[in-house]
Amino acid sequence: MNGAESLVATLVDQGVDICFANPGTSEMHFLAALGGNPKMRSVLCLFEGVATGAADGWYRMKEKPASTLLHLGPGLANGLANIHNAKRASSGMVNVVGEHSVSHLKYDPPLTSDIEGLARPLCHWVRRAESSDTIAWDAAQAVAKASEHPGQIATLILPGDTSWQQVGATSAAPEPSFTPAPPAAKRKTPSAERIEHVARVLRSGEPTLIVLANRATRGVALEKAGRVAAATGARLGSQFFTARIERGAGRVPISRIPYAVAQATAFLKDFKHIVTVETKEPVAFFAYPDKPSLLKAEGTLVHPLVEDDEDSELAFDMLLQALGAANQAPLLQPRIETPAPTGALNPMSIAHALAAALPEHCIVVDESLTTGRESMGLTMGAQPHDLINNMGGSIGYATPVATGAALACPDRRVFCMVGDGSAMYTIQSLWTQARENLNVTTIIFANNSYAILKAEYANMGAGAPSERALSMIDIDRPRIDWLAMAKSMGVPSVAVQTAEDFHKAMVNSTRESGPCLIEVRL
Repeated sequence: MNGAESLVATLVDQGVDICFANPGTSEMHFLAALGGNPKMRSVLCLFEGVATGAADGWYRMKEKPASTLLHLGPGLANGLANIHNAKRASSGMVNVVGEHSVSHLKYDPPLTSDIEGLARPLCHWVRRAESSDTIAWDAAQAVAKASEHPGQIATLILPGDTSWQQVGATSAAPEPSFTPAPPAAKRKTPSAERIEHVARVLRSGEPTLIVLANRATRGVALEKAGRVAAATGARLGSQFFTARIERGAGRVPISRIPYAVAQATAFLKDFKHIVTVETKEPVAFFAYPDKPSLLKAEGTLVHPLVEDDEDSELAFDMLLQALGAANQAPLLQPRIETPAPTGALNPMSIAHALAAALPEHCIVVDESLTTGRESMGLTMGAQPHDLINNMGGSIGYATPVATGAALACPDRRVFCMVGDGSAMYTIQSLWTQARENLNVTTIIFANNSYAILKAEYANMGAGAPSERALSMIDIDRPRIDWLAMAKSMGVPSVAVQTAEDFHKAMVNSTRESGPCLIEVRL
């Protein structure tokens, strides 16, 4: 067994059984090891940002890390934007980054770079494998780090000679029984003093917003948060962007704090208390002239209930006991039957088309930006579904994340809502979706512009944009041919210009397996 084979065997033994790969020359032995281990699924991505984004999507749905294979420092650099998004979403990930062999590095070949220096700002754990004998232990440590709560980014640098050299008889590999504890077992117990303090706040009857994030926006933790809200009259909310929310009919409803500063401050102005759960107090996404960075009203008090590494479900259990409300039932979102809309496409008709078309237990990955800000709030009464947002703000996350989510949940349809400008960053995802026959409906909102930047231009007070300035945020010369783009990558596609055609195209996309693309011409 060589070092690469030892590495792959250890990853599989630790529960990491998928690798999103974009290999190069230095990783050929690792590639051979991937192909030689039937327990490891390898997924080829045509750009490293697709690989890292797909690993993020996998974790958000599976709650266990995937691995990536990236080619040297430039390959890691190509993947860093979606590593940033994954880090902000608290997604676990194990990156394997190829490196020149030790003997070759002294000659400073062209692809030499400071891989550790590139990795450290966005990774929680970085290690260079020094020997084929120790690489199994390195891999086990990487998986253990990535599996912590909240999820962590682990990056293991793999020199070529470490891959091809044979493992010695005295290998420092971990015992086969070594298995990282499941994420729930790693979560810390919240402070009893904090629980009692928040219980006093809630008993005061003063207007309180409980802001949920990460594991608190789904599963039993969300249900128990709903029971706390029902017992106390507190309102449940989330930051505008969240890693994953379980929402729709039969779920505990959560209000999203608006993105725009003026709307967000208006939403928050009447709350006397904000209780945070696995998140911090609401802040503006950007700084604007003469607008606040902190969105709460003056005098509003912020009370942390659950820190990032603590157990939200346990915290709400403790809080229900402190409130004497252990038997309280939560308020649930009723089903709202939305008729299929007709007429022109606008945020309202788009929202109604979505609400009417989304099938039960689908996954919605949202990077629609301009369109989605106004639409998603109107889908609360749709069939139960999961909503995934971009936590880090680096665009080009949606199509890769949808790819990983579809691989994680092959029995669920994934709807990927993305603006045309964002989609161009990682459009190579379509090719992987076609190759793997993934159930992804990619919805391109084609306004032929970075429309969000036109709004931000005004928000920043930069004055009236000149024709030359506008040319830098319009993408209509030439106009992107989305149908041809999809066809070239093996994905069936259709263009729609009315609300009824949009609804029909979404429904049709669920009737056959595999990917498709809908261009919504705005």
